[in-house]
Amino acid sequence: MRRWSVLGVLLLAVLLLAGCAVGPSQRPPVAVRGEQLPAAPPTSASGPPADPDLLPDSDPVRTTGFTDCTADTAAALTTAGTPLPAGRVLSVGCARLTVPADRDRPELGPARLGLTRVTTPGAADGRPALVVLGDTGTDGSARAAVSLAARLPAAVLDRYQVIGVDRRGAGEDLLDCAPVDARGALLDAGPDRRDEAAMTALLERAREVVQDCNLLLSGTVTSYRAASGADDLESLRSVLGAARLDLLAVGDGADAAAAWIGAHPGSVGRVVLDGPGDPTLDEPARTETTTAAAEKAFDAFAGACTASPTCPLGPDPRGYLDELVFRLSRTALPVGDGDAVTAGATLRAVRSVMSQPARWPELQSALVAAGDGDPAGLVRILAPLGGPQGRFDATLATRCNDSRVRVTPGEAADLAGQWAQRFPLFGVAAAQELVACGPWPSGGPVTPAAPRGAPPPPVVVIGTAQDPRSPQSGAERTAQQLATGRLVRWQGSGTGAYPRTPCVTDVVDRALLTGRAPSQPVVCPP
Repeated sequence: MRRWSVLGVLLLAVLLLAGCAVGPSQRPPVAVRGEQLPAAPPTSASGPPADPDLLPDSDPVRTTGFTDCTADTAAALTTAGTPLPAGRVLSVGCARLTVPADRDRPELGPARLGLTRVTTPGAADGRPALVVLGDTGTDGSARAAVSLAARLPAAVLDRYQVIGVDRRGAGEDLLDCAPVDARGALLDAGPDRRDEAAMTALLERAREVVQDCNLLLSGTVTSYRAASGADDLESLRSVLGAARLDLLAVGDGADAAAAWIGAHPGSVGRVVLDGPGDPTLDEPARTETTTAAAEKAFDAFAGACTASPTCPLGPDPRGYLDELVFRLSRTALPVGDGDAVTAGATLRAVRSVMSQPARWPELQSALVAAGDGDPAGLVRILAPLGGPQGRFDATLATRCNDSRVRVTPGEAADLAGQWAQRFPLFGVAAAQELVACGPWPSGGPVTPAAPRGAPPPPVVVIGTAQDPRSPQSGAERTAQQLATGRLVRWQGSGTGAYPRTPCVTDVVDRALLTGRAPSQPVVCPP
């Protein structure tokens, strides 16, 4: 089966990233094995404050052991296509955090996660920490904190040192275990591969992924899940020496943070969950809601393009993409050395960019170039998604490990037929992703359970109207389950609303800087 890009092109991109990345030898450890972590400061046992909107004070933290990696990090972000904006000067330090691979299975040993610390140059030591937990579908590495810090309001950056931590499978903990051909088959699967025979063939390729990952990871493949991210946050709080943790978590990082809140309500400081999924759903309902959200996000993408009289996709961007996919289904776009960009890979490239409106112009240009026979733009988008050292393996593992339900090829084929009508762009690919989880050990969704003991302080929970990862109902249900959630609805697009819009920024800044959560639900305009 054809892969979606030239291996040589992808390897070049990976080598460039590797040359800019900070290797393990440059990241000093800030903790040792998980069982030897320093004792965590006691969490507050005091009752609820008299003012129900008041948030806890922020603790100063210790952040020794970081080495400067400013230039390397900036170069890596530039190579990845997300350069730091001009005009904001930052100082970046790198380190490593060693945690148990799985707290329930100590025999599996440790996992090592990358950390970044971002401050203004010359900032005083001992500031409170604002921990950032990113989304595995965009950037689950600790570098996400650097990208965020570059856009933070100056007052927030003056108050905090911003600490990024790798999600499992990203950054220092990169998950790269799938056979290249099997990964390519799952990425390449086009909208015509929807019957039971095609789904069965995809299940067999997914089985190859699970077998190789189990062998390479010595049984730790099930540790790539949201619950591990929750445990990692508590380990980081221990290392930082904070009684409570201030936290900004985005996308599925917010899912992990919600689980941490449920398990450790006394550790919760000033916390913002930006774009969590619906914790009450498992498969296939979860994929159904996220696919509907992705179609809605594409409508926003199309509307943003046609709002300009010079939209490069013409007056009907959806029609343009349909025609391009139809042509690629018949003849994939050659790249060289027998490789090609396929219809399936093109649709996955489109969906991956829906979460990042800042990259929508890049996607428009890539689609136009592909229509003219030039695949380079799509290859650049696909490289961090499915190339060597890309996000595909970690995203697949996290999604599968966080679900109890497995779908058979026959069931996936039935869903593909239904969803092709309801979700014309992404419905068949969504059903294919369900069958790709078939061989994985059955996991379980992480839900923010009722807090143990005293409830946590108020938590700001943000939902975005056209978030391709989750509808606003995800934020609504997360806020309900947390009991102290304070809901903010933004009528915008993409994954992660803060600090992209003034209304949301005002609410979050008030929480982080003055320690006050909104007393009533907030609705923010686009």
